[in-house]
Amino acid sequence: MRSTNPSPTPSRPRRLPLAAALRLGRPSEIWFKPALSVVVSVAPPNLLLLALGRLDLAPYTMAGSLCALYAHHRPYAARARVLTGVVLGMLAGLAVALVTAALTGDAVVLVTVGALLAAAQKALSDATRLGPPGNVVLTFVSSAALFAPQSLGQVPGHLALGLAAGAWAWLVGMAPGLLRPHGPERRATAQALTAAAAYAATRGTGPGHARARTAATAAVLAARQALLTGGARPATARPALAHLLLRAELALAAPADADPEGLRARARALRGRGPGPYDGEPVLPAPDTGESPAERLWHRLVPLAPVAARTALGCALAGYASLALGIGRPYWALVTAAALYQASLALTWSRGVQRVVGNLVGVLVFAAVAPLAHLGQAALVLCCLAFSFGAEALISRNYWLGSVCVTPMALLITEFTGYQDPGDLVTERIVDTLVGALVGLAAAVVVTNRRAGTRLGAALAATERARERAARLLAEPQPAPAALEAARSGLAAALVELRAAADAASGEWRQRTPPGDRVEHAEQAGHRTLAETVRRGLTPDGHAAETTADGPPAYGAAAFRATADDSTEDPRP
Repeated sequence: MRSTNPSPTPSRPRRLPLAAALRLGRPSEIWFKPALSVVVSVAPPNLLLLALGRLDLAPYTMAGSLCALYAHHRPYAARARVLTGVVLGMLAGLAVALVTAALTGDAVVLVTVGALLAAAQKALSDATRLGPPGNVVLTFVSSAALFAPQSLGQVPGHLALGLAAGAWAWLVGMAPGLLRPHGPERRATAQALTAAAAYAATRGTGPGHARARTAATAAVLAARQALLTGGARPATARPALAHLLLRAELALAAPADADPEGLRARARALRGRGPGPYDGEPVLPAPDTGESPAERLWHRLVPLAPVAARTALGCALAGYASLALGIGRPYWALVTAAALYQASLALTWSRGVQRVVGNLVGVLVFAAVAPLAHLGQAALVLCCLAFSFGAEALISRNYWLGSVCVTPMALLITEFTGYQDPGDLVTERIVDTLVGALVGLAAAVVVTNRRAGTRLGAALAATERARERAARLLAEPQPAPAALEAARSGLAAALVELRAAADAASGEWRQRTPPGDRVEHAEQAGHRTLAETVRRGLTPDGHAAETTADGPPAYGAAAFRATADDSTEDPRP
């Protein structure tokens, strides 16, 4: 008799792409915000130091200024917390690096400390779901500081410069909230509507519909989370956005009856600057996981042990190899290796290709710009600002394109303490890039992320439990709205995690994972149950559904027409 629970089978990773890794995507909707923020954050400290004749201190203020790159997609209440954590994390890494540099000049020890810092920064940024640019900027700051001449007496002053610049970066990141206090929530809701429209356009069938459904589910979940973490200030806008978000959920429940163009039109309107729409629906309740923040962090850190081990080993070996080749800046190789590591080997390979191509083109750009930057310190600062803007403007298209600007910017920063021979800088950067990429990829192959399969198994079990919990509630004549909402939120989150775990596991090798058909079946059953919770738990106007003797309310084209014709809603966003 055949078992109902087939044994895990070895996973077959996808082929490692080359051309696909370099393909350009669409720019981020708000590409200009991080680009302008980093310029506004970097310019005042650098120009002040230039006026004081102390541009040699700019690397320490740059450490704080680069914190402005983070959290641009988060609501401002959450952004304040994240930026505070980034600044404190940057200062912690910088402090360890500066004290180590002051205590020893042994390059092997410095590389080892840098590798351990990189591993800790990688694990913490992934566990806290920090978002772009992740651990790379923090690792760049701490690794560069390890090889800066230092004395213990100078450390407090240099940390104070980093803190002051970090505080300014915090203000820069929060400043847009004065004009559009609920802008991030509106964008998140608009993205959910757009993703739901893309799924509705498939009518729930045909090639690509499963991916579109998963993307829409993730976008809706992200928008719900944005509404829940928006804080008190934009409270009057959140009910209106929650009302619009229900339209996206209805499209997920009944894609064949949805109006994709109507959803897209509302998404476009939300991205505008007009007043908020319909105001009056209650804010969606936050799901209570029962875990403290420390418990959640620990549960996320444990599965990241292989990734942290990869990072530590790859960064250390890359730095040692650079030292063996006689390169004066082994931290470049270390940072290159740290920048590679993603959720799976396949993604790490893609990032390696992007990093190498971007850096090689970037050093050619630096060679062309160096004569202009050497005209004076003011020209040096202006060139650095231009490249910092370009990096953030382009990196959302593809990592390699952003690296074309990041590389010359990093090379120019090394010249704040004095001009150097461009030929030497170019040669060293090319060698360190190749060494860091090759050694980093080798470490990724050696240290297999076997927990990717474990994570997939756990995600599969969690999805099945969440689906069963929701199905039990649906079987009740009148389930409590709060319980149904919690079950719906839990199932949506489980489905998103399952797809992320499946993608990560498919990019690994030498591991055992659940059969693919079991994952596919769990996703299909989970999405069917999720759609039913939407039909059962929500009415078209956003209120909790009431079950009558005739059964649950009908959802279909009439529901969407009723929503579109709601006369109580101001159509202006």
